[in-house]
Parts: sequence; structure tokens; C-alpha cells
Amino acid sequence: MEDSMGMFAALDVSQEETAICVVRQDGTHVAEAKVPTCPDAIADWLTERTGGLERVGMETGPLAVWLWNALTERQVPIVCMDARHASGVLKMMPNKTDQHDARGLAQIVRTGWFKAAQIKSHEAYVNRAMLTAREALVGMRVKLENEIRGLLKTFGVMFGKRVGGFKRRAEEIIEGELAVAPDLVPIFEALMQARRDILARIAALDSRIRAVAKRHATVRLLMTAPGVGPITAMAAVAAFDDASRFRRSSSAGAYLGLTPRRYESGEISRNGRVSKRGDAFTRKCLFEAANAIFCRNLGGPRLRDWARAIAERTGPRKAKVALARKLAVTLHAMWRTNTSFKEAATA
Repeated sequence: MEDSMGMFAALDVSQEETAICVVRQDGTHVAEAKVPTCPDAIADWLTERTGGLERVGMETGPLAVWLWNALTERQVPIVCMDARHASGVLKMMPNKTDQHDARGLAQIVRTGWFKAAQIKSHEAYVNRAMLTAREALVGMRVKLENEIRGLLKTFGVMFGKRVGGFKRRAEEIIEGELAVAPDLVPIFEALMQARRDILARIAALDSRIRAVAKRHATVRLLMTAPGVGPITAMAAVAAFDDASRFRRSSSAGAYLGLTPRRYESGEISRNGRVSKRGDAFTRKCLFEAANAIFCRNLGGPRLRDWARAIAERTGPRKAKVALARKLAVTLHAMWRTNTSFKEAATA
């Protein structure tokens, strides 16, 4: 068995196989192999070859959460590296193979020149899966409604807007204007039935989201902020997972991609658009909350006045983005201090 002092390993994970490379502190290779992508197989191989490691690294990816949790349970000192950072180093390789990627990752782990990615709690991933599923169903419903409108135009039927909503107008068309073409009725009835089924599934998920929000103390706390409902509050909790991740609440806006890019080189120094890095769904929810505060009387008059003052200088869209960033910072500060929303503190 090799001496394990000052030894590091890296995993290049794919769906079927995982390439492993082990190096010493001085950079020399100890062992390389390909094993099935299975936590037991990976942990057993590392134990047999090295007996212990200072650090084992892998990139972020679809299987990263599962492998990180499974290998941590098996006492493997696993860390997850940001794939965007590792990509810059791996691009220097003349030939890209899984084994070469594992070698490059092992050298990154050895030098410590990487940024560790946060693996969140199981609860955070479950809640995020629920929100993602609901978002997918809402997208399907919108796509079905647009498909119905588009198909009707082919036959000269304008859907338009009527009192009573989409369902009532569709029933009027099927019973009335499509009576002259009975062969079209089964087609549109099938689309409407699919829409009804999707709405039922959305309603079921909404009930579950409300139940989770009701028993989750942090979600209830964040819902005291204006414009923030159970979906936005759950999205923020799932995105941050742990309030202690950021030393300053002002980092929450940058984490969600709501702060401007910065470019400076020589005599050039300029700010760009917001980076749009991080959790896109949470960023969207915060922008919708900011839009509701800006356009509707939902409380938070000082926040609304602050955003409208920005809108006078730069336009309403940038003002809403700025308000979304302020909401992100405020929600994190509320969570960290365990205090409900106080508008005087955010003014």
C-alpha cells in the first residue's frame, strides 16, 4: 500500500464510467484507472490503492450531488469544484480524454487552485425539485394554450379575450364556432383535456408548496416581506440553503447574478449588464416580486419610491432589477438575523 501522506485524487465523472487519478504532493502520479460510476466502486478503489487521502476532487455536474453525499457517507474527503473554473485549466490539454481530464483535475486539487462549490442540504434539493416541477408544468400549460390559439387561427377563429378566462372561451368555440367543422372538435377537446390535467397537477403542487411554507419557519419569515409569496420565499431558501454561507448580505445579490459585470484593463473601466449567474429561477421570482412592488400597491412604499427614483434616471427595467437585488439582500439579512421585514431598515 502506498504512503497516503500528501496524496490527492480527482474524479472525472460520466454516466457509465469514472476516471480516477491519484497524485502525490510533488505532482507525481501514483495510480490511474476507470471504474463504474458507483460510490462503492469508487470508494473501494481509493481505499485499496491509497488507504487515505487528503482531498478528492470532482467537477460540478448532474451526478455531483448524489456522488458527493454518497462518498461523504463513506468517509471519502470529497470536494466539489466549480466546473467553469476547472474548464479554464483543462482547456490547456492538447488532447481531451477522460483520463487527461482526471489528471488535470488532480493537479488542481493538489495545488488548491479551485473554488469549492456548495452542496446543499437534502431538504433544499427536494424543495427546489418541487418548484422546478411546477415551473415545468406551468410552461406546458402556456404552450398548450398558445397551440390552441394558433391552430384556431388556421381555421379563421380568433380566440381573443373574453370574460371568464381561457376555459370558458374555449368551450364557447368548441360548442359554437366549431360546430360547422365537427371533425375538429375531438382535436381541440383532447388539447383542452390535457390542459385540465396539467392544471390539476399544478393545483396539487400548489397545495403541497403551501403546506411546506406553513410549517417552514424560515419561509414564513421571508413571506413577511412585500411581494414575496410562498414560491419566492421557498426559492430563496433553497438557493441560499444556509444563511451563514455569506459573511455579508450584500453578497446575496451577486450570488444570484443581480449585480453588474465589471471590466477593467489599462485605461478601460466600465460596468456592464447584470451577470445573470447563479440560480435563474430564484432570480426570476425576485424580479417578479420587484415588478409587483413597483407596479402595484402591495406594501413597501419606501421600496417603491426608491425604485421609482431610480426609474426616473435609468428607466423602469433597470429599476426593477435593482429592486430585485435589494430584495435578495433584504431576505438574506432577515434570515441571518431572524427578524421579520422592517421597511425602515431597508430604506
